Amino acid sequence: MHPRMQRRRFLAGLGAACATGALPQVLRAAGPSRVLTATDVHVKDYPTVLAVQWIGEQLERETGGRLRVRMYHAGQLGRESEAIDMARFGAIDITRVYSGALNNAFPLTQALCLPYVFDSVAHLRRALDGEVGAQVLRGFEARGLVGLAIYDCGARCFYNTRRALVQPGDMHGLKVRVPASDIFIRLLRLFGANPTPLSYGEVFSSLETHLIDGAENNMRSFHSSRQFEVARYWSETEHSYAPDVLLMSQDTWRSLLPRDRELLREIARASVPVMRARWDASEDAARVAVKEAGVRFNDVDMPAFRRAAQPLLDEYLRKPGIGALYRRIRDMA
Repeated sequence: MHPRMQRRRFLAGLGAACATGALPQVLRAAGPSRVLTATDVHVKDYPTVLAVQWIGEQLERETGGRLRVRMYHAGQLGRESEAIDMARFGAIDITRVYSGALNNAFPLTQALCLPYVFDSVAHLRRALDGEVGAQVLRGFEARGLVGLAIYDCGARCFYNTRRALVQPGDMHGLKVRVPASDIFIRLLRLFGANPTPLSYGEVFSSLETHLIDGAENNMRSFHSSRQFEVARYWSETEHSYAPDVLLMSQDTWRSLLPRDRELLREIARASVPVMRARWDASEDAARVAVKEAGVRFNDVDMPAFRRAAQPLLDEYLRKPGIGALYRRIRDMA
């Protein structure tokens, strides 16, 4: 077997098994040493942070220490919106961002953020692992970025400080934090809430001071941010499975040796099952922890929420590129 094919097969198997042992000694390309800067707004033990650290470990082993990754977690280098711009202009090398923050600049990501486009985590993963995910990743090349991988991040639900939300009418008048995405802002209006765009790092204090009444996010983020300490109602709306995206500065990408680009892309793809395994385990643990802390969980009238969201879907499905991608995703349900 050709050595390149051997490496690809090995990395794929390594990621699937979530192995942490050393990679085999392979040919190490000659070239200058380099430290790649990576950012994430999440805490140090968050699955996406750990996945990028895993990428750095494998990259360092494969190149004999010539290429390494330095991770700045917990928003040390700024918000997600700032990280996107810094990556585009080469100030940082790698960043993990939520797809909702990319909607306006990279339209193909809108299809991944539409309400109720995915039925489950399994449905999401089928789509992201195929041509849908590949098409979205290619779309970043037009504006100064390289898409390395897409990390799923569970079902997004509403949580708030006031009451259980069973139907859209229960959201009437609530001030709810949303990411700076037109899709989420308009969705909240259809649900009767007052959408309030804020950065992720501002949500806890805004809930605590009653600047907002609630927010929407996945269970893992709800727990790791400790927002469950102030928002005591969690409603299982599962209105979005919008994933995270791992991006690289196109300037940095072009400055790498060709074989280093190939190696980095292979390792990034192999990190997806690593991230998923850690996500699944930590999400279950987070759900147990917030329940034990006294957060009240409730089911919702899912058909009512879907009906309320339909006008937004109808509008976006008239966009040729978005409509076609949406239909491909639904065909995999």
